[in-house]
Amino acid sequence: MPGANRLTLDATLGERHDLRYTPAGIPAVECTLRHASLQAEAGGERSVECELFAVAYGDVATALSRVSPGSALRVRGFLARRYRTGITVALHINEFAMNEGN
Repeated sequence: MPGANRLTLDATLGERHDLRYTPAGIPAVECTLRHASLQAEAGGERSVECELFAVAYGDVATALSRVSPGSALRVRGFLARRYRTGITVALHINEFAMNEGN
């Protein structure tokens, strides 16, 4: 199925779970990202605040497990179902950087 599914988000790291390992031995970490900004919409400005569940695997998970909650980040990844049979989404983080400008 072709189509773009890329998301870049400036956010604050909220709750971060401890690093765990999948049954295949891959490092994984789950977290909550908090975002707040002003966005242009319909000729005006809209105040946006939201939280998004996120997960990272592999080396990204290991690095994210060392980041303190409350840290400003720029994350990049893709959206997928949080649970195989659910309809809610999770951001799968492929890369992140500390974002001092957030």
